[in-house]
Amino acid sequence: MSIDFESLKDKAVVAAQTGVTRVKELTETGVAKAKELADTGAAKAKEITEIGKLKVNNSAEQEAIRKAYSELGKLYYAERGSAPEAAYADACQRITDSLARISYNNERIADIKAAGQLSDGEVEAAEVEPEPACEEPSCCCGGEEKDEGPCCCCEQDEDKPQE
Repeated sequence: MSIDFESLKDKAVVAAQTGVTRVKELTETGVAKAKELADTGAAKAKEITEIGKLKVNNSAEQEAIRKAYSELGKLYYAERGSAPEAAYADACQRITDSLARISYNNERIADIKAAGQLSDGEVEAAEVEPEPACEEPSCCCGGEEKDEGPCCCCEQDEDKPQE
């Protein structure tokens, strides 16, 4: 039996060339797919970044609205607090009551300071930070302290699960 080395050599060259061509095609396809995935990832990252920026802007606008509401309320109370319209009477009364309690407390502070001969520094050292108001958006108290007990959603028992 005789082996035709030239024929084998030609077949080997053709197979190698076919293999090289196939590897080039696969490499080009892989590179194209990788580029496509990278572009898609970059586009998603841009979208997520844009959403984040918009949410930060929304928070800033919400704060601006909160400040404007507060200003509006202060203006209304200053102008109409002594004779508010019926819809605003309860809120104006709560403000008036709180201002009266603050005034009374300040008088008591002055009396205690005078009686005990306390300095402002000694009094400041004993000051207590007020507890923050509830910031739960669906809170039953609307972020205000309740006279009749703790807020239902922000001062629950630690052992009791939140509803």
